Amino acid sequence: MSTSPSQPAAQPSRYGRAAGPVRPSPGDRIKPKKPAKVQFASTTLLLEAFLVVFATLVAYGLRDVPYSRGPLELPSATSIWLVGGALAVVLVVLSRMVGTPGGYVAGSVVQVPVLAFGLVVPMMFVVGGLFVVLWVVSIRLGGRIDRERAAYDAEHPETAPNAD
Repeated sequence: MSTSPSQPAAQPSRYGRAAGPVRPSPGDRIKPKKPAKVQFASTTLLLEAFLVVFATLVAYGLRDVPYSRGPLELPSATSIWLVGGALAVVLVVLSRMVGTPGGYVAGSVVQVPVLAFGLVVPMMFVVGGLFVVLWVVSIRLGGRIDRERAAYDAEHPETAPNAD
């Protein structure tokens, strides 16, 4: 192997190729990014599911403590767990459905029971309200980011996902 004194020889790596940056081939495709709106909405619904589970634990723990409950009193520990567990499962399922038609509408509708859980645990009016605001912000901000990504991809087609 002959090399000139001005250029050192590229040392092969242990994988049999010359060391250095790996450049994509002209036929390689750029992996498209997942939409920001879907990511934000899904994350918000999953966090709300955790919130509901913890609020259910609070409702269960305070079921026999006077003056600590909201105006709605669930009759038994079983009903507390059924209501809280069902709402948490619905939130988890909807977090996977936000990218489908009607997923955002269903996610918006499920915000009402999250707020209504404040009738059982009064602090949920505050925390649930914060999550409703977070839901609205995630939908609006995610949509804006997706529009900006689309505009950038239109202006720079050579770096756009799936550019040929």
